[in-house]
Amino acid sequence: MKFPRVLPVLVVALAAALSGCATIPTTSDTGSGAATEIIPELAPGQQVSIRWESYNLASAGIFGDTTRGLVAEFERLHPNIDVEAVPPQGSSNEIAQSVQRQVIAGSPPDVAQLTFADLRYTASDLGARPLDALVGRDEVQRLLTDGPHPYAPRAAVLGDVDGTTYGIPYVFSTPMLFINADLFRKAGLDPANPPKTWDEVAAAAQAIAKVPGTSGGAYLSCLDAASGGDWCLTGIVRSAGGRLLSEDGKSLTWTDPESVAAFDGMQKIAQAGPNALPNLSGSDAQDAFLRGNLGMLLTSAALQNAILESSAGKWQAAAAPMPGFGSTPSVPTNSGSALFVMTGDPAKQRAAWELIKFLTSAESETTITSNIGYVPLRASLIDDPDYLQAFADEHPGFVRPNVAQLDRLEPWVSYPGPNYQQIRTLLSKATDEIVFRGADPQQTLSAAQTSAQALMPK
Repeated sequence: MKFPRVLPVLVVALAAALSGCATIPTTSDTGSGAATEIIPELAPGQQVSIRWESYNLASAGIFGDTTRGLVAEFERLHPNIDVEAVPPQGSSNEIAQSVQRQVIAGSPPDVAQLTFADLRYTASDLGARPLDALVGRDEVQRLLTDGPHPYAPRAAVLGDVDGTTYGIPYVFSTPMLFINADLFRKAGLDPANPPKTWDEVAAAAQAIAKVPGTSGGAYLSCLDAASGGDWCLTGIVRSAGGRLLSEDGKSLTWTDPESVAAFDGMQKIAQAGPNALPNLSGSDAQDAFLRGNLGMLLTSAALQNAILESSAGKWQAAAAPMPGFGSTPSVPTNSGSALFVMTGDPAKQRAAWELIKFLTSAESETTITSNIGYVPLRASLIDDPDYLQAFADEHPGFVRPNVAQLDRLEPWVSYPGPNYQQIRTLLSKATDEIVFRGADPQQTLSAAQTSAQALMPK
């Protein structure tokens, strides 16, 4: 999915629009450091209509069908709340930019599904409401941590900014290395022993690329920031011990030795042999893998069910965790999104919170994982026979390795400030130059970082 630039020239207008939004009275302490009045519950029978903007509705097939089914079930359970579920306005690739335009026009969606790359900007500039203030921090924590199936600890905090929860993590996955077992065998490789390191990926890709009729040895969606793949580029860099953003969020660290080593490792895969790492678009690579013409595909586990369906009776699919560098365990990062309350109307805020609670419940996660393939953020669902145990047992090589990576999960980097999309674009261009055009990693990253650091908040 492509995430275009958010236009910085609109920030002044955006700030003006937000200044007219309803504010929350300040009377009681929620435990989040801010004194606020928690929004009231809806009165019995009180009718409320809300609009939810979801990028999953921009996708045909099971993504959109599953999302519409969840909305229908919510409305059945909450007959007093009407939900208008809509895709992003404009291009289906526009997410934060779509919400931004609506905020400026004075009519933002009441609930928005926005990516974790948009997190800081959503909290600082788009006007997302701090959930700790709306419903109380205790209520937020009950949703995330109480009950028999709490969120995985590393997943529970992904919607937080500086200790305050703005978004409830909704759908995401860890990066999985999907493999075509038939092509592995044709290349003289053992699909039961998939690559565990990037050096092994390079060797396997070189061998598979020599099999007649293949589109290539491997494709790494992490290298395709133009379609949002940079979520797992963060993980590749972290797996080498580097970072893309300093821990205090103020400086870019693309030129640190460990970060440079990660890009050098990706370049070596591309240079392992002809077509070892073909320079394809993300959609072309996905199509090639689904047809059985590509040896390996590192991508979101959300593609799992599509792969199982496309390969059934045609070729054997398998999966493995994301490889690492040498003997150091890999550091997977998350794709995906959180749900944010954007409205200033207290009744709509309460209805929005009810929708968020439903969409992130154990029942909804079971539907989402079994239909689409996203990792269940309530990880213990895979061991409960009332939820996902049967599904996990049916696909042992897919579901459990994905869930296991939640224990090592680190967040997708969210650059601060209104220029965050331009920063991502600069890194994307540098990545392309290094991996596919043989540019010197140190020099290329140095030039890109200099330009990008100038776009960071002062």
